[in-house]
Amino acid sequence: MKDFFEKFDLNRVLRYALFMFLTLMFQNMVLSHIRPLGVCPMILPAAAAAVGMFEGATWGPVFSLIMGYFADMSFVEHDVFFLIVLPLLSLLSAFVSQFFINRRFFAFMGVALLTLLITAFLQMFKTLAGDVWSGDMLTVALLQTLWSLPPAALAYPLPARWSRE
Repeated sequence: MKDFFEKFDLNRVLRYALFMFLTLMFQNMVLSHIRPLGVCPMILPAAAAAVGMFEGATWGPVFSLIMGYFADMSFVEHDVFFLIVLPLLSLLSAFVSQFFINRRFFAFMGVALLTLLITAFLQMFKTLAGDVWSGDMLTVALLQTLWSLPPAALAYPLPARWSRE
């Protein structure tokens, strides 16, 4: 427990609290109103990937867990989807960036693409509760991933800069 508090940095916590707040506001106030072909882009999985990539396998999932909690409160469904998925995506990106890739922008975009695909397909399978399969669901999942890539690039600069400080 002592080791946890020795690594506790209030400045870092406040920075990422601001990052999460801005990300959630951007998702809810801007991206939710942009719907090309009726599909809403998402930035939250890319933000979780960025935090995991630059803060590691402990702090990344912790910040993503908090962001997932507030994301679930802000979406209409009121379930625990993002509370579970975002920390797992953050942990995945921390693992991948620790052992397999560097932490540059191009590698981040690859990890962001992976996290966006995972999120879209998990959302697709979450709606399959009635055993109804439709090719439109696959189209929506792929379009959501495609539309989410440009905003995903916005999740990279702040965590990358803060990790160098």
